[in-house]
Amino acid sequence: MSKILLIEDDPDMALAVRMPLEARDYEVFTASSGEEGLRQVREIDPDLIILDVMMETATAGFQVSLQLRDPSADAAYAAYRHVPILMLTAIHTTTSLRFGPDEVYLPVDDFVEKPIDPDVLLEKVQALIQRTQ
Repeated sequence: MSKILLIEDDPDMALAVRMPLEARDYEVFTASSGEEGLRQVREIDPDLIILDVMMETATAGFQVSLQLRDPSADAAYAAYRHVPILMLTAIHTTTSLRFGPDEVYLPVDDFVEKPIDPDVLLEKVQALIQRTQ
């Protein structure tokens, strides 16, 4: 069973993401802030991280992804650098701002738009987990 860490501060959104994943037998752990999520990465050693963009700050998710993918030899999360990150965002539907995965500035593997389409979510989760196995 694959372990997924969901870092999302909105309990309703966390439930909307969690339900289809658990229905497919993924083991889902949740954190409601970037700081809590970073702590849980070490405890859980997840197979995938689903990360919200806007939490305690408007860019909290970006900051978490940068910490997880820090390329420094002595980076705090170097052991987890390989874990795929799927970023949750509503920014593309609420603003004209556009962005995508970028190795330096936004080191994530893929995006899923809010509101969540469960089929799209499951397809992206499966593809990311299979890519690392």
